[in-house]
Amino acid sequence: MTAPLLRVSGVGKAYPSRGPGSHRWRAVLQILRSGTTQGDKRVLSDIDFEVLPGESVGIIGANGAGKSTLLKLITGVLAPSEGEIERRGSIAALLELGAGFEPESTGLENLRMNAAFLGLSRSDVEERMDDILSFADIGEAIHEPIKTYSSGMVVRLGFAVVASVRPDLLITDEVLAVGDESFQKKCIRWIERYLADGGTLLMVSHNMYQVQKLCRHALWLEHGRARAWGDVFDVTQGYLAWHERRDAEARDKSGRKRADGARYRVDALELGPRRDDGPVHLAAGETLTVDLALRSPDDRAPQALVGIVRADGTPVFGVASDHDGVELERRADGRYTIGIDFDDLALLPGSYVVRAHAMDPEGLRLQDTLEREFSVSGRSRSLGLVTLPHRWRTAESPEP
Repeated sequence: MTAPLLRVSGVGKAYPSRGPGSHRWRAVLQILRSGTTQGDKRVLSDIDFEVLPGESVGIIGANGAGKSTLLKLITGVLAPSEGEIERRGSIAALLELGAGFEPESTGLENLRMNAAFLGLSRSDVEERMDDILSFADIGEAIHEPIKTYSSGMVVRLGFAVVASVRPDLLITDEVLAVGDESFQKKCIRWIERYLADGGTLLMVSHNMYQVQKLCRHALWLEHGRARAWGDVFDVTQGYLAWHERRDAEARDKSGRKRADGARYRVDALELGPRRDDGPVHLAAGETLTVDLALRSPDDRAPQALVGIVRADGTPVFGVASDHDGVELERRADGRYTIGIDFDDLALLPGSYVVRAHAMDPEGLRLQDTLEREFSVSGRSRSLGLVTLPHRWRTAESPEP
């Protein structure tokens, strides 16, 4: 069995709380006795994962989740408070901007120093110098002190040195978010070639498109703990759905919104296919079923309105029974039922809500609303809300 290049086992990180001098001495004694102090600020807890040769892993999470701290532990910049980190092979890291660079030294001097740290001999550096300078593409600025560089120039130089080394494991922390678009594309093309040739990648990013494009697996951190680990599409789609729900307007937990003086009501709303007790989950292209039970105070049938919105409230689709000329089925005691099926669901992966509305028989006034959540999964990098049939054409492709 292939040994992992990186194994993280039960890793945690805590910082002692700051306090007066006497408290600090007490904290030192506690650390000597037990390795921790009371009131520690916990940043990471119980992190477990491994990275095999040739794998690509994205670390995702909201700001403050512990992503950058985890990379610093992996690269040895920080020491873990508990747990173990095992490393094999050569590792190159692009972390915070300017990390590892001497501000007073020129770009060329820093280039040589960093290449040496990554294992290149002086002759190797001179042999690859033209390629490094060409990749960085910062011109005569290479002879200026690093302190005069823009953030984009710093990333260009750092990435150019790493690209010349081709480490066993490459670690990046949001560096692709800095610099102009042409250089970002150049970096991504290099990473794609690096992975195609068997390289291994561990990257932190808030750009889910890049994570899905470059990584096979993902680790989702939340408040310093691993919330999810696995296939990159499953983890990133869960993360995006969480963001959509978090950013949505607060809704009543029952999912009900009833107008003042409402006479027509939604008694029940059921979604399918249901596989467990949680929200309905289906794959892109499956059929979503919606079953409604509405109640009328008289002998007149209400109108049903069904809408689908994204979890953040963005409208996707809506249709009413009277628009399509459909009549509800009368049951006993003023109860009416109807169902609607969405075949070959064209929604892109994400989290959504079905809103069922009871309207008066004239279809003029919305009386009652009930909501239910569902999610869609699939291995898609497309953007937006829905997938549309399409085909690409080139100058050589035949006309339809």
